[in-house]
Amino acid sequence: MIGAEHQAAADLLLAAYSSRRPVAPLIEAYPDLDLADAYRVQALQVDAWQRNGRRVVGRKVGLTSPAMQRQMQVTQPDHGVLRDDMVLADRAAIAVSAFIAPRVEPEIAIVLGRDLTGPGITVADVAAAVAYLVPSLEIIDSRIQDWRISIGDTIADNASSGAAVLGDTPVALGDRDLRLVGCNLYRDGAVVGTGAGGAAFGNPLRSVAWLANTLAEFDTGLHLGDVILPGSITAAQPVLAGQTWSASFAGLGTVTARFTMEDS
Repeated sequence: MIGAEHQAAADLLLAAYSSRRPVAPLIEAYPDLDLADAYRVQALQVDAWQRNGRRVVGRKVGLTSPAMQRQMQVTQPDHGVLRDDMVLADRAAIAVSAFIAPRVEPEIAIVLGRDLTGPGITVADVAAAVAYLVPSLEIIDSRIQDWRISIGDTIADNASSGAAVLGDTPVALGDRDLRLVGCNLYRDGAVVGTGAGGAAFGNPLRSVAWLANTLAEFDTGLHLGDVILPGSITAAQPVLAGQTWSASFAGLGTVTARFTMEDS
């Protein structure tokens, strides 16, 4: 792809945010779209958001499960940014109409107490940098029609991000093994998914280390106060207006999202 094509693809996705109308897979219009192209398209959108006053307050890591990596024919995760307007409070009323095709995923959100700049960041480095943990529900969404995404599509589309609902009670990492933290995902009080922290790239801390080292290739890193979503513990679930979703994490507490048709 050339520079004009990068901008055209970014403009398509930005327009989809505004119109709530998905676009055809980018790979159809740009069959030579590779990972470098996709991250360039993502970066152009981030630039546009920042020009419009939005702030990057964290990052998300996706494609952390072996099943999803096999589906996308990749051997490592991908990443996107969290804007300030994407972070929502526990039990907030969330309008389904603000998204195109939202799904929820439970994650152990990690908030950093210091900068992390790769390369060479280890799991121990990440553990030392954790300020606190909170339970979270990531709302993933796709500006690509019917979720017909290739790896290039999802990366270009900010790693299929939508929003993040964060619990309001911080918990220290201490000597907690995040790989063993169990989670139940509930829809209207009924269990629809279970898992443990190890589903996120083997260890949520490993996911953050991968992210810090990968960002070094883009001459950037993670920062004090950043919220990091390290990957889902269960399969993503589609949401509808009127539903209430909760995720309960052993030792970390519960986070809840209430979905409505319109803003209330």
